Amino acid sequence: MHSARESWFILLSIPFYAILIGAEIILSNWQQRKFYTLKDTFQNVYLTLINASLDALLRWAFYVSVLMWAWNRHFFQIENAYLYWFALFILEDFTFYVEHRVDHYCRIFWAVHVTHHSSEEFNLSTGFRSSVLQPVYRFIYFVPLAFMGFHPLDIVFMYSITQTYGILVHTKYVNKMPRWFEWIFVSPSHHRVHHASNTIYLDKNMGMCLIIWDKMFGTFQEEVKEVPVKYGLTKPLNNAWHPGKIIFHEWQSIGRDMRKKVSFATRLKYLFMPPGWSHDGSTKTAKQMRKELTEVKS
Repeated sequence: MHSARESWFILLSIPFYAILIGAEIILSNWQQRKFYTLKDTFQNVYLTLINASLDALLRWAFYVSVLMWAWNRHFFQIENAYLYWFALFILEDFTFYVEHRVDHYCRIFWAVHVTHHSSEEFNLSTGFRSSVLQPVYRFIYFVPLAFMGFHPLDIVFMYSITQTYGILVHTKYVNKMPRWFEWIFVSPSHHRVHHASNTIYLDKNMGMCLIIWDKMFGTFQEEVKEVPVKYGLTKPLNNAWHPGKIIFHEWQSIGRDMRKKVSFATRLKYLFMPPGWSHDGSTKTAKQMRKELTEVKS
């Protein structure tokens, strides 16, 4: 029953996405706004197919079994169905925030997540530009939820629902939502900031559905009218259309840094410090870049 529910959800969501993306393509081209290019859109499809295949393989072969093991040892159970699903939504959205923040602040995980940020376009298909290798470790963040009494297949189902919302905020067609909405929920404006390479926007607005986590933990940034969003990475990729390089380019950079003539402790820092960290200051983290920008302005 649990697996059939998610299968139906996925089957129904495919035509829903197809209609919305098709409409955005037609409208943006008709208005001469050109939010889509064929090459970038096909790359998004390619990346999400690999991600989905890896997720399907690992789901039944490995990580659902780990979550089931944890659930069989749960120490807590919510009996009320409404409270159960509400609590699962809140807690799972928070675990996504934690995961997403780690992905941005720890280079070895950024090497996985960077693929999602590599496009210089921003449209609904960008939501499908998956962090290909993320299914290898994402389930670890859900283990505490299973120990808390949330069934593994409910966890997977809720992730599919919240991910659907996360895809829908990848659009330029919505300027601002009502103020009350933007106070609580992630909006397209918030998520445009998240995909920006402008210094003031880096590593901001990590939430999937709720923006309250960013406001609580200091990672919130409003979209500033005077600073138009520039999408993509701070350093554009060479050969960005290569099917392997688009997934593994940051791993190659890590490999080059690990071969430097530095101490073992410094090599570990190249793995676990934030992206951009360097022992000699030759490259900068987002925090360092923001500090330099503030100093220049003052």
